[in-house]
Amino acid sequence: MIFRSLLLGAALGAAVSAADLRIGIIGTDTSHAGAFTSILNDPKHPQYIPGARVVAAYKGGSKDLKESYTRVDKYAEDLRSKYGVEIVPDIKTLLSKVDAVLLESVDGRPHLEQARPIIEAGKPLFIDKPLSSTLKDAREIARLAKEKNVKWWSSSTLRFADFMNDLKKPGITGVITWGPGPEEEHHQLDLAWYAVHPIEMLYTLMGTGCVEVTRTVTNGSDIITGKWKDGRTGVVKTLKPYGEFGAVAFYEKTILQSPDKPKYSYVPLVQNIIKAFQTGQVPVPNEETLEMFAFMDAAQRSKEAGGKPMPVR
Repeated sequence: MIFRSLLLGAALGAAVSAADLRIGIIGTDTSHAGAFTSILNDPKHPQYIPGARVVAAYKGGSKDLKESYTRVDKYAEDLRSKYGVEIVPDIKTLLSKVDAVLLESVDGRPHLEQARPIIEAGKPLFIDKPLSSTLKDAREIARLAKEKNVKWWSSSTLRFADFMNDLKKPGITGVITWGPGPEEEHHQLDLAWYAVHPIEMLYTLMGTGCVEVTRTVTNGSDIITGKWKDGRTGVVKTLKPYGEFGAVAFYEKTILQSPDKPKYSYVPLVQNIIKAFQTGQVPVPNEETLEMFAFMDAAQRSKEAGGKPMPVR
């Protein structure tokens, strides 16, 4: 079919059509797998997105991560029984059945190895948070994709929330964001596990250009302060173990703040994922995502050095 031919050209940066788009999921150990599939596969969903369908999934899973091994089988069965998704035994089989991939594994550690065959096959992919557990792996994913001219991107759903759109105006002079900051012992970048959400919010409003990061650690929260090359300052406050998301954006003559309990959903993120598969144009530059990981790497080094400022490198 014509649409299939377009899709096979995705390795060359070509656009693909969602009119015949078969989606594959890698990693059924996250609630995102079911949430995204319901939006795409269930016509009764109030915000159903037609034209793309999850047709196959590979369970994956991490045996040393409770958040993974306690959920991976249940969520896989939900995909099969509720949405008609075929559960396949390996990534190779999945790639033979799909046009594009949602890499959803809750554990960031295997993302690089799971992404390798996807990129080699020339399939466009969205990599859910965290992109990886280390800066090195994040950069390697980007290198491999660039080498094969494969479109990829990663994002938190918070980037596309209405309250974030309301805060994002020209002329921002500084930003404070906050959100849950539980940590996971297997992730070398401890902020990547969950605090990547408020960090993504910070970058959504500030853009790239951070040159130095300082991290102050307390029992109840961490304060991560970034200095931008243009003199602006951005701050992330992590709430441990959990708390509400929020943000304040400073302008020369005014201040804008998010609601006390801001609302957000997965729908805008899924809309952007499908649009990226259709057009070949990713909504979040890879360079911005990689700088976020360099920001977290600098924050990790600052923490390990007792709160000393560290360069973003």
